[in-house]
Amino acid sequence: MQRFPVEFRADAVEDIEQLFNYVLETSFDVVTAARFSDRLFERCQKIGNAPFAGVSRDDLGPGIRVVPFERKAVILYVVHDQTVWITNIFSGRRDYAALLRQTSKE
Repeated sequence: MQRFPVEFRADAVEDIEQLFNYVLETSFDVVTAARFSDRLFERCQKIGNAPFAGVSRDDLGPGIRVVPFERKAVILYVVHDQTVWITNIFSGRRDYAALLRQTSKE
């Protein structure tokens, strides 16, 4: 299968920054936070190798797929025009389904 390029929407970039800050605040270690963010970024890039492997969640939005990350977060993405678009990354502590449903009603 062809590898698809991976792009990040603005919300996903903001989510990564928030997760970095959370890890930094809880660990008090910039290296730990940076390593976490690096692993998260690498996992997102790997989605391009198997773009349709994530669990389909059309109930959250058209074409939304979800993959877990280290039991600490979930990565949401869509595949459009042979490109993987990372849309959001949520901490595993957050009810991302409820948050997305709330956002779509606003």
